[in-house]
Amino acid sequence: MPLQALRTVAKPQNGVGAFILQCKRLDFHYCDWAGSSKGMNAFLTKTLPAFAARNPGIELHVSPRPGRHPVLRGAYINGCHKAICVRNMQPAEILDKVQLLKAGSGEKLRRERRPVKSANESVRGVWSPFHGGGYKV
Repeated sequence: MPLQALRTVAKPQNGVGAFILQCKRLDFHYCDWAGSSKGMNAFLTKTLPAFAARNPGIELHVSPRPGRHPVLRGAYINGCHKAICVRNMQPAEILDKVQLLKAGSGEKLRRERRPVKSANESVRGVWSPFHGGGYKV
């Protein structure tokens, strides 16, 4: 009778195995005639095709919003959304904002109380100067 291996499904985690990109979709909203969308229109025609070719794992949506300022929206795999208004920005500045949305996780910015996050507590516990037998100087 041959032995069969147990089937396990690995839980996807960043840092273990392959990197999982957190940004799943970017939405580009612009206006055709408004002056505040001039940089966005230039970005969409010149820079966006190269960005899309470099990032095939991100879904890109481009939609007009007449009479409104241009907006970038990022959707993430954890269900969060981020929106950035890019009115009167140049295409290079818009590319920086797109990179910011792409690299983000969608989480709100929070103050870190502990510099290291760990799923497992320390094996030795928390050190205190009152541990041990006491030393005489």
